[in-house]
Amino acid sequence: MLVRLMYASRATDSVDQEALLGILRQSKAGNSQLGITGVLCFSQGIFLQVLEGGRMQVNALYNRIAADKRHHDVVLLSYEEIGERRFAGWSMGQVNLARLNPALLLKYSETAVLDPYAVSGQVSMALFDELVATASIVGQG
Repeated sequence: MLVRLMYASRATDSVDQEALLGILRQSKAGNSQLGITGVLCFSQGIFLQVLEGGRMQVNALYNRIAADKRHHDVVLLSYEEIGERRFAGWSMGQVNLARLNPALLLKYSETAVLDPYAVSGQVSMALFDELVATASIVGQG
């Protein structure tokens, strides 16, 4: 049984670019072993992540993520059973913020700032779908 989970969280002050790269390296290695795919966006101290894979594996990973002290205010935005993956090409892709068009953010929210706390999970997923369609995801594999 495949599931897709999306959550948002706020990073602690200790998360800088180096820490983010470490998180991505660790995610890519661990996720591929677990059969988990997904995408991570980090902007202005906010994480927005989608995880896909087997129900037990995704649930266990989310529980570990929620307990991680590098962030707080973890909010589950979406959880659904799926027939196929949207992000199968990435053990953990990353949104390329250099390619993130502010107009795309305005399409889905009141301001051109990534704020998943101010929109629905459905809106955040639609944004991720457009990011994939516009090749704004990097870190394949």
